[in-house]
Amino acid sequence: MLIYDSVQKCKLSLEPLRDNEVRIYVCGPTVYDDAHLGHARSAIAFDLLRRTLAALGYRVLFARNITDIDDKIIKKSFETGEAIEAITERYTRRYLEDMHALGVLDADISPKATESMNHIVEMISKLLENGCAYAGADGTVWFDTSKDKEYCSLSHRCADEEESRSRIEHEEGKRHPRDFALWKACKERDVCYDSPFGRGRPGWHIECSAMIDAYIAYRDTPYEIDIHGGGADLFFPHHENEAAQTRCATRTKLAKYWMHNGFVNIDGEKMSKSLGNSFYIKDALKVYDGEVLRYYLLGTHYRANFNFNEEDLLSSKKRLDKLYRLKKRIYGTKSGIVDANFKKELLDALSDDLNISAALAVVDEMVAHSNEHLDENPKDKAFKRKIAANIAWLGELLGIGRKDAYDYFRIGMSEEEIEKIEELVRERTEAKKRKDFEKADAIRDELAQLGIQLMDTADKTVWEKSE
Repeated sequence: MLIYDSVQKCKLSLEPLRDNEVRIYVCGPTVYDDAHLGHARSAIAFDLLRRTLAALGYRVLFARNITDIDDKIIKKSFETGEAIEAITERYTRRYLEDMHALGVLDADISPKATESMNHIVEMISKLLENGCAYAGADGTVWFDTSKDKEYCSLSHRCADEEESRSRIEHEEGKRHPRDFALWKACKERDVCYDSPFGRGRPGWHIECSAMIDAYIAYRDTPYEIDIHGGGADLFFPHHENEAAQTRCATRTKLAKYWMHNGFVNIDGEKMSKSLGNSFYIKDALKVYDGEVLRYYLLGTHYRANFNFNEEDLLSSKKRLDKLYRLKKRIYGTKSGIVDANFKKELLDALSDDLNISAALAVVDEMVAHSNEHLDENPKDKAFKRKIAANIAWLGELLGIGRKDAYDYFRIGMSEEEIEKIEELVRERTEAKKRKDFEKADAIRDELAQLGIQLMDTADKTVWEKSE
């Protein structure tokens, strides 16, 4: 398995820290609002990594955190008068619902910042004890970047002092411009917790370092985990600061490999709430099925920037439709054994830093070949069982092809509309049995007027509604 390491800027062979186990931590959402395409892109990218590693035989331990205490959450609480716990519970639930709709597997471990306060305080205490942190006059505890000789060894972004100054706040009490808060002293209209260094709340960066150390870190290797992932926007300063904290607190490096997914753009513009073009998943799911969205987001390599537009989404859907039409042709067939060559070609593609373009090309070829074979051998049951197994395995590996073939093409249709079509299809089948082809053709024309396309298979007549 080759993966692109963001630090060394090249593909590296994955060599797990312990036997055949891979421990992964991915930065999760800050739950103050509904999930958007950026959340979906990251979640699907690392879901694919996790599925691929499992298919290759690795034992995967996957953690994704929930940031449930943050400036934005507190601001929303004061603006709405709603309790922080109610806000974070609601948006955590909605996030998970959206992820389930997109076929993203639940994390093995989903730590929350508020439930990890003891671990956070413990790590800050270590940093104070070893001189890598200091307390300001107001009680805020700062990380002293000058004490970390390897600071900025991940992103190499600190060479540009102007950029550093623009991205890191300057506040009273800091010794150096790059220093950042580990513990924010309690202020008016704030949410505060008790600690040995006074009432306050944790900074964002320390939360992830503490949760990794507490919940999934190895204790006998040079690194705490195998892979740390997240969006490219988190590389600096968030991941840089995480790595620094862990080095100084534990004398261990945080992650052996760093992986980052690209930005999401809408019609060429970087998605940003300040630009007013954030695209919520919940709104997309009102129009498109979750698997359609997953397939679309999956189709661009995880490291590339993703440009969302509906024209490309519809083209992607038509490609997925072909898989479901094949599944419909073998409807009711029991699954056999996955084709060994098909499985190998897919895994070979994904083993090259999740080369999804090559993987989906393999899927397209399988669909085309299967249709050709069924056209010539419509009653080949052994071949149908192999196709059923191939599609079922795609559900495990890529998270696609999981739905009932008929249900997939009926998404968005009312029960009344479906029943009317089914009745007409039954009438046409009976007419054909009576050899009343004029009646059968008339019903086909009537269905065509309703936007219904028919396909007569060896077993039955199947239908779908055209775009």
